[in-house]
Amino acid sequence: MKSQIASVAVLAGAVLLAGCSKEGDLVVQQGVGIQALRSVCPAVGVPDYTGDVTLFRGESRTADAIDVTAAITNVRSTCNDTGDQVYSSATFDVLASRMDTTSARTVEIPYYSTVMRGGSSVVAKRIGTVTVNFAAGEARAQGSGTAAAYVDRAAATIPADIRERITRRRRAGDQSAAIDPLTEPDVRAAIARASFELLIGFQLTDEQLQYNATR
Repeated sequence: MKSQIASVAVLAGAVLLAGCSKEGDLVVQQGVGIQALRSVCPAVGVPDYTGDVTLFRGESRTADAIDVTAAITNVRSTCNDTGDQVYSSATFDVLASRMDTTSARTVEIPYYSTVMRGGSSVVAKRIGTVTVNFAAGEARAQGSGTAAAYVDRAAATIPADIRERITRRRRAGDQSAAIDPLTEPDVRAAIARASFELLIGFQLTDEQLQYNATR
């Protein structure tokens, strides 16, 4: 599942951040390489095509049949990585608009939060609902939702032998300096296994997902 990460950038499973490292993080400082910090905290983001939803009136799917539209925004996350179980939580807003503003109306929109490992394996999934209350005469309204996940620190930690290969100091002229360890298949696989994401999106039907992907 391709995803657009809201708060961090991910490259080959390594998160490039500025700041101080903690125990369990991976710091790469190579003589002729890059500097990187990889956290055991899961990246938080919204997968492609699931960050907005369009509800229609009746069977028509034309623009004049649109009833309500909504989008996930302002995704904010916190992470407690002090224990054996890393706890990550996120909050987000849902901004909605409607066509018919005649009377007050409440709209409930389902969303999901899922923990992914290695970009392809679903570890856990939960379904929730965001409630949006439109006041009479108002075309716009806002709701909010939350998501949370526990990740085993050991599972999110790169094995010691792989860490050694990545962090081994390399000097210009050394034969090993010509090889980026992050391009080696077993290193990439180990990083992927230790990489987790907390993904949030609307719980869409197949038809709604197809609409988002093809419009």
